[in-house]
Amino acid sequence: MILADKITELRKKTGMSQEELAEKLGVSRQSVSKWEGAQSTPDLNRILQLSQIFGVTTDFLLKDEIEAPETLQDAPAENSEPPLRRVSLEEANRFLDANRTHSVMTASGVALCIMSVIPAIFFDGVSDDKPVSALGAVCLMLMIAAAVGLFVASSIKMKPFEYLKNEGIDTEYGVSGAVKEKRDAYQHKHIIMLVSGIICVILSVLPPIIFGSFGDKAAEDVLGTPLMFLLLGAGVFLIVRTSVMTGGFRKLLEEEEYTRENKSSDSDGRIGKVQGIFWLLVTAAFLAYSFITGDWGRSWIIWPVAGLISAVISVALSPSRRK
Repeated sequence: MILADKITELRKKTGMSQEELAEKLGVSRQSVSKWEGAQSTPDLNRILQLSQIFGVTTDFLLKDEIEAPETLQDAPAENSEPPLRRVSLEEANRFLDANRTHSVMTASGVALCIMSVIPAIFFDGVSDDKPVSALGAVCLMLMIAAAVGLFVASSIKMKPFEYLKNEGIDTEYGVSGAVKEKRDAYQHKHIIMLVSGIICVILSVLPPIIFGSFGDKAAEDVLGTPLMFLLLGAGVFLIVRTSVMTGGFRKLLEEEEYTRENKSSDSDGRIGKVQGIFWLLVTAAFLAYSFITGDWGRSWIIWPVAGLISAVISVALSPSRRK
């Protein structure tokens, strides 16, 4: 049996059309048609791909005298790589739906953490009475508790899709095209949310400056600083929300930080752990300094400085930087 007949027989056995096989191989349907019609022969790389797709050895494909398919399980294993996880269109849609909810929950949790200091600052500014100050502290803890609850619930919801961050995937026919279409449709909204979030973060420094220019320390503490955290929280919500959404598309398409090379190097997990520890330390330093000194009007400078340091950490630990 010649190679052309073997390709035709194996393709039909697996239930694939010429278009589906061509997409897996990254060639045109006409190329597959010519191979099956014995008008041309696939190159060595395509032979290797065909061997993996059909689960047969290259000897079976290339040697006409071998009639019975010799499967890869029968052949000696050399430099075998872990199998790719198959992702159907239904599975991809389930992930995108879950990721949409995950983005809202995560962004809300981060915003709550940032805005949690607003009640403490406000009540501490309007009255020196201990019960009033205690009310602010209670509100702070309740908001932090709500944020932690959102983080835990969001993490549980995304647990079934953890493999997308750590394992190589093989999307079924039509999945990549559908995901790219949804990504392109979301792109305009992503730009609006990202730009709006950045503007809110930049403008958040204005309320303390404006109220402080009037020379009214009470107004600066009671209104200026809470408004700063309100704008900062809103801006971060928008940025985190849309960043998580676009990250979901990149996971399914295995782009940027989610390429198979980066997954094997576990760079994403390493950067995430370092960044998590870094931001916890920054938050602790900010709250400690602000509550001890009461200098909320100037302590905000910690956040833009921390943002720059965070960017440096990400670049320093990224795989592309180490190459």
